[in-house]
Amino acid sequence: MPLYEYTCQACDHAFEALVQGSQSPSCPECGSDQLEKKWSTFAPSMGGSQSADLPMCQTCGQLPGACGLN
Repeated sequence: MPLYEYTCQACDHAFEALVQGSQSPSCPECGSDQLEKKWSTFAPSMGGSQSADLPMCQTCGQLPGACGLN
């Protein structure tokens, strides 16, 4: 089952949901189905070292999206 990130357009609550098949998630706070699917960032395990192939954030040095700036 894929894990997706959403933001509720009714109450602005951000959450993750496991979505199976044709399921439609709803906001766990207000129950609304008016959701905006967010882009998730893939964070591979690096075993303690960073790969030179991955671009790093110029501000914090982490993977893009990890600090919320990129």
